[in-house]
Amino acid sequence: MTYAVQSETLPLRSATPEPTRFPVWQISALAALLLWLYASTLAHLAGQWWNDPNFSHGFFVPLFAAFVVWQDRSRLTRLALRPSWAGLGLLAIAMVTLIVGRMGAELFLSRLSLLIAIAGVIILFLGWNVFRVLLFPWAFLLLMIPIPAILLQQITFPLQLLASRVASITLPWMGVPVLREGNVIILPAMALEVAEACSGIRSLMSLATLAVIYGYLMERRIGMRWMLALAAIPIAVAANSLRIVGTGLLVQYWNPDKAQGFFHEFSGWLIFVVSLAMLYGFHRLATLLWPPEGVEE
Repeated sequence: MTYAVQSETLPLRSATPEPTRFPVWQISALAALLLWLYASTLAHLAGQWWNDPNFSHGFFVPLFAAFVVWQDRSRLTRLALRPSWAGLGLLAIAMVTLIVGRMGAELFLSRLSLLIAIAGVIILFLGWNVFRVLLFPWAFLLLMIPIPAILLQQITFPLQLLASRVASITLPWMGVPVLREGNVIILPAMALEVAEACSGIRSLMSLATLAVIYGYLMERRIGMRWMLALAAIPIAVAANSLRIVGTGLLVQYWNPDKAQGFFHEFSGWLIFVVSLAMLYGFHRLATLLWPPEGVEE
């Protein structure tokens, strides 16, 4: 007995799901809304970069972050988009932080909320895998936010005392008698006050930012990048102490008037160049001691 089996051709289904389309208009609409919400915050932030020499490096931070994203564009385009509702929770946290910051007139919280909102948008529409690739440029944006004034004062004054102490120890070795009272160095010719502007916080912030950029461009090893970033702290302190020692020698052996005006400002730029040279020298020395056989990806 023969049984006729009638088979029906079924359409083949792809084993792999269709890739999620990039949500251009959704991200654009939310970005426009965030830009409207943070317009005053961004304007005040740019104004502080322009007017406060301690944070003038802030202009370069978003530019370099954008460069890193552009450099990783081919890697980003190969990633599958996996939107996550966790991004909506981050956006809610960002809005709460923004409200608290504005109610309490705390600029740091208002600016920090912008970075939280950016992370929320990325995770909400693109997913955690995309955010992991963008983690470095996103975290680098933290350097564009000025330190809160309360914390800045807690850092600045110890730096003033440290710089004056190092100078008061070093100058007698060079034949300059010194009497130190706090952050005031009394020389035979005149008294030098290590003011807040001479604490080294300006060069410290700028050098730390440049150390991160230098490490990213010149090193592939994550450990070495961390070493370069951390080395910026003692290098900035040492260079600023060298500036004060040089000022003391200038006062004692040349002309006390030269400690102010053009020579004082020029010495700041010169010492910053010396700091960059010291950072490069540290990198070369560290490379000799730690050759790059096993490069981390």
